[in-house]
Amino acid sequence: MPVNLKGRSFLTLLDFSPDEITYLLDLSADLKAKKRAGVRGTTLAGKNVALLFEKASTRTRCAFTVACADEGAHPEFLGKDDIHLGGKEDVKDTARVLGRMFDGIEFRGFKQGMAEELARWAGVPVWNGLTDADHPTQVLADLLTLRENFGRGLKGLSLAYVGDGRNNVANALMIGCAKVGVHFTIGSPKELFPDPALAAKCEAAARASGASLRIVESPKESVRGADAVYTDVWVSMGEEDQKEFRVKLLKPYQVNANLMAATGRDSTIFLHCLPAVKGCEVTEEVFESPASKVFDEAENRLHTIKAVMAATIGNL
Repeated sequence: MPVNLKGRSFLTLLDFSPDEITYLLDLSADLKAKKRAGVRGTTLAGKNVALLFEKASTRTRCAFTVACADEGAHPEFLGKDDIHLGGKEDVKDTARVLGRMFDGIEFRGFKQGMAEELARWAGVPVWNGLTDADHPTQVLADLLTLRENFGRGLKGLSLAYVGDGRNNVANALMIGCAKVGVHFTIGSPKELFPDPALAAKCEAAARASGASLRIVESPKESVRGADAVYTDVWVSMGEEDQKEFRVKLLKPYQVNANLMAATGRDSTIFLHCLPAVKGCEVTEEVFESPASKVFDEAENRLHTIKAVMAATIGNL
């Protein structure tokens, strides 16, 4: 049956089937090829897009803005000081106002519940550009990068995430890998293991797709046999007061040459959602090595975000 995502919000990959995720990846690859060929699109012609940002951003803001420009839409950036979101005005009131003026709304902020409330009241698709709980547009870009390096079929690949096992990127990767059949391992201190309720949902999805999910303490055990090793910053936005504790706790999980060698594979690639604090979660040596695909991954934010907008509000 053909996939139709028109009118759907994109808040978490938990809401999407493996076929729907594959459709978005196929569309991303097609839109990327067209951009590389210099073909400007019209999938978003006549559309207006609101970009709501509580948190600062480089890749997310630029990807949404350029995606709109490439496909004919008008993006309107609205920072935390530009509107009354959740302050002077209720979230549901802001959502209903923006929904009457815009065709889609991107939200990047702290609470997953705020993205959900926007989607509940806006009457137009809402896209999660990042919350403290999830980062689904990032993981679409990660999956596209895996396809580009290992082939279109993702099933059976193995991805290891080392570091903070309960942050938004770890959560989103766990969800995305479980859905599409990628074996996923988290290497993390017990204090930072993922939420058991979310892990249980992902275990069920992994069983359905033929994947496996492991959560271990040993960084070397977590990466053994991995096709890709992934990490993220040790101190996320809003956690600056925990920096000293978290750096000490996570130091054994640094991705360095020794950890990459522990995969036992010469073909293993390195991934990072960026920005990276080189010398902390990853060494300069690994970050700048031929194994590092972080800038392909960053570029793919543009193409996957473009696909999400085109699929949900576009002229396809």
